[in-house]
Amino acid sequence: MHLELVVPALFPAQDLPPASTPALELLLARGRRTNCQAANMEAWLCQGFGVPACAAGALTAHAYGLDTGPHTWLRADPVHLRAERNRVQLMPSQAFAVTAEEAQGLTGALAPLLAGKFALHAARPDQWCLRLDGQEAGKSADIAPVDLAEANDDAQQPARHWLPLLTELQMALYGHPVNTARELRGDPVINSVWLWGAGKLPSAASGPWQSVSAADPVAIGLARLAQIRHRSPGGGALDWLGRAPDDGRHLVVIDSLRGIRSAEDPGDCMQRLEELERTWFSPLLAALKAGRVGMLTIHVPDAGAAFEAVRGDLRRFWRRPRPLDSYAKATA
Repeated sequence: MHLELVVPALFPAQDLPPASTPALELLLARGRRTNCQAANMEAWLCQGFGVPACAAGALTAHAYGLDTGPHTWLRADPVHLRAERNRVQLMPSQAFAVTAEEAQGLTGALAPLLAGKFALHAARPDQWCLRLDGQEAGKSADIAPVDLAEANDDAQQPARHWLPLLTELQMALYGHPVNTARELRGDPVINSVWLWGAGKLPSAASGPWQSVSAADPVAIGLARLAQIRHRSPGGGALDWLGRAPDDGRHLVVIDSLRGIRSAEDPGDCMQRLEELERTWFSPLLAALKAGRVGMLTIHVPDAGAAFEAVRGDLRRFWRRPRPLDSYAKATA
């Protein structure tokens, strides 16, 4: 079996107190590294499935069973914008909780502003899709897909022609009872949406994998389009291996590290890394040693790197493990 893991944001962007990840560090040190162009996870997935442009909005709608039709779709994810001294800081939807009731209330309040030109769907409480109708569809061509976890640069702001719409949406969100309640609880208010991933559903996709395991809707949408068996990753490697066949090539997408700004919450970053060590990397190292997994590849798209290991590579004792942040410095 060849198991490929896609783990965006695996390498901490800041110097942090070291997390305990000995299995991961061993796999990285002993594996054979290959370099490629750095990309966000959505772009990496679309390239892997032979799709030239990543229409994340349409793929998300397809993943959740919405009829995409011939329309252009965008992701319009709920976000929190916070004004700082010389810029606006974005907190993506991965960094806070949104309930289904809150999403329903907010999207319902925005519907009158969008009627006749757009249709807004809360595919999941923290993942919204915007369908463009009529002449509005022609305005979407210059909106590039962005990785929300890194969307802090001015160059990644939405195109100028969307600013009037965003202003209206932000005004409608500002005084909504959902946000009033969130503010009273001390939760980040949902004061804007982030428009990205514009495009129509691709006509076809294909990939080299026998199965895809992911929670990310872009990955699921691509797998559905390619008619590849797909499912949730489950509770970790042991759970996944218990259901997996003995051979074939399989893709697992692990995106739990996205949306974490390590400088603001180093404890959360360390906790998630150590959880991945316990649930994925340590069991997979044992499975590689035992021959249950014949080849293991760890892809880190934003670092432009992949680490491939077979059991024999683990004997390369002279390649000593090193801290994760050293890989971030090497790719900076």
